[in-house]
Amino acid sequence: MKQGIFRFLSSMPHFSFLTKEEMDRIVSESELVKLPRGHLVAEQDKTKVENVLVIMRGQLSLYQDEQGKPELTGYIKQGEVFGGITVMLNSGISLRTAKADTEVHCISIPSTVIMDTCTQNKAFYEYFLANFSHNIFDKSLDAITRVVQARLFLSGIDPFSFLPEEEIDNAARSLSTISHRRGTVLFVQGKTRVGYLYILKKGAAERYYEEKGEKRLREYLAEGDIYGGISMLLNDGISLRTIEVVEDSVFHILPSQVFLDICKRYSAFSDFFSDTFGKRMLSRSYAAIIAKTLRPEEDSLQFFNQPLSQIYSRNPLFCDADTSIRDAAATMARAKSSYAFIRSKKPEQVGIVTEEDFTRKVIARGYPIEKPVGTIMSAPLKTISEKAMVFEAMMAMMEQNFQHVGVVDSNDRVVGMLSNKDILAYQGQSPLFLLREIKIASGIDQITEKYRQLPGLVRSLIHSGATANNVTHFITTVSDSILNKLMAMTLDELGPPPLPFVFMIMGSEGRQEQTLKTDQDNAIVYRDPEPAMAQKAEDYFHQFGTIACTLLNQVGYDFCTGGVMAKNPQWCQPLSQWKLYFQDWIHAAEAEDLLQASIFFDFRHGYGEESLISELRQHLFRSLEGWSGFFRHMTENALQFKPPLGFFRNFVVESKGRHRNALDIKSAMTPIVDFARIYALKNGIEETNTLARLDQLRLRKVLSSQEYEEMEKAYSFLMQLRFVRQITAVMDEAAKPDNYINPKKLTHIEQTMLKEIFKRVEKFQAKMNFEFIGIA
Repeated sequence: MKQGIFRFLSSMPHFSFLTKEEMDRIVSESELVKLPRGHLVAEQDKTKVENVLVIMRGQLSLYQDEQGKPELTGYIKQGEVFGGITVMLNSGISLRTAKADTEVHCISIPSTVIMDTCTQNKAFYEYFLANFSHNIFDKSLDAITRVVQARLFLSGIDPFSFLPEEEIDNAARSLSTISHRRGTVLFVQGKTRVGYLYILKKGAAERYYEEKGEKRLREYLAEGDIYGGISMLLNDGISLRTIEVVEDSVFHILPSQVFLDICKRYSAFSDFFSDTFGKRMLSRSYAAIIAKTLRPEEDSLQFFNQPLSQIYSRNPLFCDADTSIRDAAATMARAKSSYAFIRSKKPEQVGIVTEEDFTRKVIARGYPIEKPVGTIMSAPLKTISEKAMVFEAMMAMMEQNFQHVGVVDSNDRVVGMLSNKDILAYQGQSPLFLLREIKIASGIDQITEKYRQLPGLVRSLIHSGATANNVTHFITTVSDSILNKLMAMTLDELGPPPLPFVFMIMGSEGRQEQTLKTDQDNAIVYRDPEPAMAQKAEDYFHQFGTIACTLLNQVGYDFCTGGVMAKNPQWCQPLSQWKLYFQDWIHAAEAEDLLQASIFFDFRHGYGEESLISELRQHLFRSLEGWSGFFRHMTENALQFKPPLGFFRNFVVESKGRHRNALDIKSAMTPIVDFARIYALKNGIEETNTLARLDQLRLRKVLSSQEYEEMEKAYSFLMQLRFVRQITAVMDEAAKPDNYINPKKLTHIEQTMLKEIFKRVEKFQAKMNFEFIGIA
């Protein structure tokens, strides 16, 4: 029986894509089944298809239920399959009603086996879709009226709106329509292949990331929303999320080959899916790629675990083996290449010749340059898969003592070259390398040069999928490294301090939330001196603050326009005076008296005696006990910042000036920062970072898990937009970084998300208003 199943399946073209192991598994799990004439195989939208049927003899009829009336739509005949598309695209709930017209002899294959095979074997999956979906999808879509409707629908949806009209027409002709009932699970994260781009026409669906049985990062798809693009572009077609239909829904679906072809030819279209926004969503679902970079003991591991695709040289240079050494050298010189791959008469055999070969084998020995270059090549070529990690390549090059390696694709075709210089160059562009260079810098000019590399590195981090939190962590690490260098330079100039002191940093740097546009907010706190040495201490630390702030300004950290810096005598004081400052702010008579003081409540250690920071913070928390007026004033000030959303839920933007039609994303983030600060101070939380404060509030049950997730997601998304804007200004516009974003330049998804975030922020402001002022 099994031999008969094997012979029949082997004769079918799509099963020819299977490996021996995959075919053996299918055969071992299959069985022969006989269905009597008239047998109801499946009922549309009701029957759970547990087994895919391969028809050996006989015929099934397919019916579509149209308003309670079955309409014949096609047949499943000998050599064809029933249930495959249902299992792949509809979670096994039958897409059509099927009946046996005759006695039917068929092979029954468990749906789980088919699904596993599809996940493992992309060619099998794609052939299956291409050759069997015609029995499922509505052929009337080819009618002109349907094409016109589909074109109108697509033209109003990003990124199809970016395409020329003729491309939208072509895409419309390739669309099919499919309906799904509420409760249908279309795709399962990490398990199901996505063969179509799904565009929701009507209804609603939920997209989520599942972790330990819990739904996380839940999002709802509404009319016009798209799913599947990032999965097909970035994850080899394996679904990145689980998609569940939550209302009876209708989808337009575009075949993957059509979608990918459009992506190849129109970068604006593909960028919609694969730009920083797409990668940001990807990084939220999975591990943050850059997090480990910031832990010294794991720095090198992070670099070496990068895929070779990040660093190898593409577009390799080739020469034929019978080309003369002279001509090969000339070809390399014109291409400014230090190597050439050499093809012999046997296409599968490739060697390599390098500049070193010319020196060692030709010039040093007086070898005739008219001889074929194949006589001096190194062969066979050492190769490594493009899917390998940098670490694997380095180990191979070290163990076998060669400096060049050919990079091959899955078909063993040479697609590039990797040299030890490539590895060193790439490491030189890494965040780790920058931090090490700062630590060994010998002067202010070198430090300034390294600081100017920051925008390019931040762009690389974001393009690599780093979250906003990891990027700010990296920028903070760079800033702290620079601060330590400048503190040491200042001490070298002035000599040792007369008393223990701390260089205190505040504001965004104090919250470890620096971006590329951040000025200085710092101060000096020193131990209270004996009266006899008070003036000496004051003179020393004021001079220290002046030198340190000037050096920071030279590097690129601008002077604070409000004068909140250690070079200002007001903010260079002994600990006792700082305690008085906080006492006065806490007991302020009016909210306005606190308006400029909020940054001082985000202080942390920068350099020096950390115990002074701890002592000042404990004094702050003791002073806050029982003073509800302080939190009322802080809240009144915080409520002055409103999300830029108008009455009709339109974005409120600047109406004139340099930033016309843009909104200040920094101001839009302020309510979240204020919320976290006020509740953290109220609950004695020592953290100053906004996300860390929110996390502590969650752990202490001040915020529910849902409230925390909404706030965290909102803050991270806004920060990501802010980074992208600043990088664009610096790298693409040769301008200073700013915080102004034109909403019309955002994608449809980003605009929608931004509006939802602003609505959530209003909700949290209302919560704060009620709890600290008593107004609902």
